[in-house]
Amino acid sequence: MENHFELAVQRSLEMMRDNIGEDLTVDDMARAAMFSKFHFTRVFQRVTGVSPGRFLSAMRLQRAKDLLLSTSMNVADISVRVGYNSVGTFSTRFTRSVGLPPTEYRRMRGVSHLVHLNAEEHSPCRADGVVSGTLLVRPPAEIEVVFVGLFASRIPEGKPVRCTIMNGSGSFIIDKVPSGVWYLLCQGIPRRTGDLRGIGDCLSVAPFVASTGPIRVHSNSEAVAHVRLSPARVFDPPLLLALPDVRTTFSTTHSRPHAGLLPQAA
Repeated sequence: MENHFELAVQRSLEMMRDNIGEDLTVDDMARAAMFSKFHFTRVFQRVTGVSPGRFLSAMRLQRAKDLLLSTSMNVADISVRVGYNSVGTFSTRFTRSVGLPPTEYRRMRGVSHLVHLNAEEHSPCRADGVVSGTLLVRPPAEIEVVFVGLFASRIPEGKPVRCTIMNGSGSFIIDKVPSGVWYLLCQGIPRRTGDLRGIGDCLSVAPFVASTGPIRVHSNSEAVAHVRLSPARVFDPPLLLALPDVRTTFSTTHSRPHAGLLPQAA
């Protein structure tokens, strides 16, 4: 039965990708899945972890990221191509989700710089919780660099509340985490990519992903999470955040993950 649901959701996702610039409704997606609107929404959420509308929005911004890096189209044309009627609305949503304005994202070739932020200075609540755990990789994949971040929702967009960069698999500790409910989302690139710079912004390489949550973090407490990286599936929402330069990551992390590193927004 689960495979039946996944096939239905896959049909809707294919329709969304093929018509990314159209004014799609949940009714359109449900028809592609051959479900009623109500049943489709529940099944889609169950399979992907997010609503159809949020997944479509993430797909549109991911397509915009691809077009910014692979074409010379201007931002206005790209916004129309991915289904936005207003370039201003597109730019605002892109910047909020990716962390860089579209023109800056293109100029930086899809990557962001790292800065070290003190959670206590940027959060109105106490930030003394800890999330620790292990990150495993399904053999035979060899992962070069992994981004591990805590987000407010299942779609990794906007600046994470805290994050870390890892060289491969192993144990991690993310400290100074504010109290709240968070989702741990990870993305890595395999070692074979050579001179590629960005995690998750490589058009020719399938990323490895993992997620878990919700994770409840309380003041002066430690939450434990264990995740396993595996090749991204069609049902995994795209990671929208502009991530670090791999070469910068290597020069700052060596073999140990550093908690609290945040991609810098423009």
